[in-house]
Amino acid sequence: MTDAVFTLHRGTTPLLLSLPHVGTQIPDPLKPLLVERALAVEDTDWHLEALYGFALELGASVIVPVNSRFLIDLNRSPENVPMYPGVNNTELCPTRFFTGDPIYRTGCAPTPEQVAQRRERYWQPYHDALTAELARLKASHGHAMLWDGHSIRSQLPWLFDGQLPDLNLGTAAGTSCSPKLRAALMQVLSGQSSFSHVTDGRFKGGYITRQYGKPADGIQVVQLEKCWSSYMDESPPWVLAPDRVARLTPLLCSLLRTMLAWRPDA
Repeated sequence: MTDAVFTLHRGTTPLLLSLPHVGTQIPDPLKPLLVERALAVEDTDWHLEALYGFALELGASVIVPVNSRFLIDLNRSPENVPMYPGVNNTELCPTRFFTGDPIYRTGCAPTPEQVAQRRERYWQPYHDALTAELARLKASHGHAMLWDGHSIRSQLPWLFDGQLPDLNLGTAAGTSCSPKLRAALMQVLSGQSSFSHVTDGRFKGGYITRQYGKPADGIQVVQLEKCWSSYMDESPPWVLAPDRVARLTPLLCSLLRTMLAWRPDA
């Protein structure tokens, strides 16, 4: 299925893979409003479609957006509520890079009316599709599972102190999925030594994890935030590092297989 703002592949298992920050397109009318640096869309979750390419072979559904998060962030509340209170956050329609620098030229940041228009045109269709696909999977399999995939630079002082662990599993502090599923995924991470990891640390899961994770209603949701350094170079042109990809891909595959092996009655 192809929409103007996303593509959706419907799979054959209960698992849906969402990659809400892989889009790189910026609509032409927006470009003159941005500082030149923004046109390189540096805060993209780079290469995740390739990194999770095996998900199709596992029978997962996969949904990916077309446009950059600089247009609108699909993992933020539609009411633009800060995701992590008390610290620096980027908004529903971001006005700053992850470094804290302005994305827009002076006086060109979106107005509330423009934010509302983007929410209706770009944010809502993605979430309508998420909702519908999870409902389809639950109807077909008796339960549904959502893996929300992300990646980020390992050091961003404006957002967090120090260096992030390589892999950051988020379950909204244990509320977005079954405790047994959470434990099983943590066991997979603990069973390897190539990548550092934490569960429900700095990244506990964004809007998608918190909104759709309803284990009591048969919908399990997990977010994984990966550091760029675990699979790619962290400076332009942000190319993949084959040796790191070769170590990381089997681990990601094991995590998704663990999701698929989980059963509500386990």
